[in-house]
Amino acid sequence: MPGTVKNYARVLADLRAADAKSFGGKSSALGELIAAGIPVPPGFAVSTAAYRSFVAGAGLERMLEAAMSGLSPDDVDAVGAVSHRLGEAMRSAPIPPSVREEVARRYAELGEPPVAVRSSALGEDSREATFAGQQETYLWVRGAEGVCDAVRDCWVSLYSPPAITYRARLGTAAGEPAMGVAVQQMVDAEISGVMFTCNPVSGDPSMVAINASWGLGLAVVGGEVTPDDFLVSKVTREVVRRHVHAKEVEYVPAADGGGAVRREVPDERRELACLDAAALEALVEVGRRVERHFGSPQDVEWAIARGAELPSSLFVLQSRPVTAVPSRREPKPASAMSLLMSTFGAGVAGSDPEGV
Repeated sequence: MPGTVKNYARVLADLRAADAKSFGGKSSALGELIAAGIPVPPGFAVSTAAYRSFVAGAGLERMLEAAMSGLSPDDVDAVGAVSHRLGEAMRSAPIPPSVREEVARRYAELGEPPVAVRSSALGEDSREATFAGQQETYLWVRGAEGVCDAVRDCWVSLYSPPAITYRARLGTAAGEPAMGVAVQQMVDAEISGVMFTCNPVSGDPSMVAINASWGLGLAVVGGEVTPDDFLVSKVTREVVRRHVHAKEVEYVPAADGGGAVRREVPDERRELACLDAAALEALVEVGRRVERHFGSPQDVEWAIARGAELPSSLFVLQSRPVTAVPSRREPKPASAMSLLMSTFGAGVAGSDPEGV
């Protein structure tokens, strides 16, 4: 392919924690997981340098700086107007040819499969701030042009109303607004969910809290289903809490392989638990390994692939630190659900976890 490689992208397996400044927290954490032998879908990361090249090439620096100057996070209308204006400008701006060429090359090296294109902003998934649900993920993207468009859409989501507001409230702790992007091969998820390697409500480090639903995570993101809820002992593997809910809808790949579609769950599966004893055992074991590698409680997104046997069907999609582990106290179920929803995000366009 013509053009000179500018190091705008790297294979995820080559990244480590020190690369967070160049590729964002999500991509660097994925590289750490791969290095630790955790099963992660293969892919590549687009650097923050690619984002900066895009902004500079389109002459957007002054516009972005002026738009953010003096903007109050409490002025909802002003935030919305700024987000809309910046989004239009960024979507109409061309991606630099050198960036486009390198993204296309890395995608070809991956084998041009359907992919998830996921935001990896500076500071995202860090101990200081997760940015959970503030920026976007796009699922079942196909073709080099589609991937490039989705990368630009991730850049645009750096200026979504929730992201602008979240960053403004963090102040200087948010750091420089810059966006890396993770591109990962899709997993056809039969089941997906999230687990905390501690009890996120009581702070008990001996427990793993797991939530799961059929298909991709979009049904939970959109509030269309309540996921099954398990609390499992790390030590004995005893299931100390098990709440199974009716899961009436799920999201699966579209027949043409592009995007995801909503369908009704067959009656015989609606009130079945998504996870059996073997799946819970596999998840707890992976959760323990992830926590051991990072040295602190983790919020782990995962998927179990359709048509394969455990443990080879289990993939970790990302891991971030649990940023606010409470003092140990009696659980409050409502708070647990609030934590779950903050992790799943609020964007139907594909906020995490997506079950790639």
